[in-house]
Amino acid sequence: MPMPDEYQRAGQIFEGFLEDARIALDLTTRNQTYTTVQGVLIAFRRRLTVAEGLRFANELPVVLRALFVKDWDIEAPPVPFSSREDMTEEVCSLRRHHNFSPANAIEGVARALRTHVDETVFDAMLGTLPEGAVAFWEVAD
Repeated sequence: MPMPDEYQRAGQIFEGFLEDARIALDLTTRNQTYTTVQGVLIAFRRRLTVAEGLRFANELPVVLRALFVKDWDIEAPPVPFSSREDMTEEVCSLRRHHNFSPANAIEGVARALRTHVDETVFDAMLGTLPEGAVAFWEVAD
């Protein structure tokens, strides 16, 4: 069996995602975008058990999957979902002095991510996660 395309082109796919996220977030650089994306993934991950997190990660493009699980303290208990504003503050707390995450950080990352996943499968998986997971990844039309 040949190597799957998602692994052969992992870097290209990730760069395409970062560019889509940069545009959705109205940021200037890929470094600013990377920090925002990482912050959003960490904020979401904090609300999941390891089993739930791995179900979520399985639906991500391969580099985002790795970013999602990197440095995860799997002993930490999940925290409850909170307001979008409070969770955005969490996103902004990552590397606070070098973080340019906008107020729409979560929605901007969600908008970009949805163009890089199978939305039907992604939404079905979100429905298996704790209450608040679906709302976290919602985007306004």
